[in-house]
Amino acid sequence: MARELERAISAFRRRRPPATGDLRSLVHGDDASFRAAVDVRLQNLERQLDELKGRINGLLFLLAGAVATNVVLRLLA
Repeated sequence: MARELERAISAFRRRRPPATGDLRSLVHGDDASFRAAVDVRLQNLERQLDELKGRINGLLFLLAGAVATNVVLRLLA
């Protein structure tokens, strides 16, 4: 795994820097496009967070059901 990481780092270092025009557009980019990109990323993050909340709630209900079943089985035994 260390070799793969070293290869990835060396490949990253070998990449050429962007041309000055590209760099200028990154630095002085349009504010509206930046805000739109941030908005899309935030919406994606919110969607993923909602999915995670649903999964955690499902696991909690599964755990509560297992505990309740175990308690009932011990009481009846």
